[in-house]
Amino acid sequence: MGINPEDIAFMREALRLAQQAGDAGEVPVGALIVQNGQVMGRGYNQPIKTHDPSAHAEICALRAAGLVIGNYRLPDATLYVTIEPCTMCYGAIVHARIKRLVFGAFEPKYGAVLSGQKLAGSGHFNHQPEVLNGVLELECSQLIKQFFANKRRQAAQSQQQ
Repeated sequence: MGINPEDIAFMREALRLAQQAGDAGEVPVGALIVQNGQVMGRGYNQPIKTHDPSAHAEICALRAAGLVIGNYRLPDATLYVTIEPCTMCYGAIVHARIKRLVFGAFEPKYGAVLSGQKLAGSGHFNHQPEVLNGVLELECSQLIKQFFANKRRQAAQSQQQ
C-alpha cells in the first residue's frame, strides 16, 4: 500500500489541525476520519483545554465521526494522524474497527503502533487496521520538534528572569 495523492491532501488537513492545537498551547497533533473521500470527523489535541487526558487528536476525531455516522464502529474509514498513535489511541482505533491508519511521523517514545510496544501485527487484537506511515513525515516531525524546542526555550528564559 503506497502513498497516494489523497493521503497527502488529507494529511495536509491533519497538519492544519495540528497547528491549531499548537497555537492553543497543546502538543500539535491533528487527526481526521475519512470515509468514501469525505471527512467524517476532525480532531486535534486538547487535553489541557478540556481537562481530559483522553482528548488526544485521534480520540476527538473518532468521537466526532461516530456522532456523524451514528455508530462507534467505523469499518470503512481511514484515520489520518500527524504522529504515530499512543497505546490509548491505538486501542480506540482497534475498537472502532478503523480500516486504515495513516500517520506522518514516528513517535519513538510513546508511539505504540510500529514503535514502542509495536502493537500493529502483534496478534493480540481481533482487528488489525492496515497501516501506512511516513506521509508528509518531515513536515509532521518538524511541527512537533519546533513546538518542544519553543517550550524548552520559554522555560529557559523564565528561569533566567
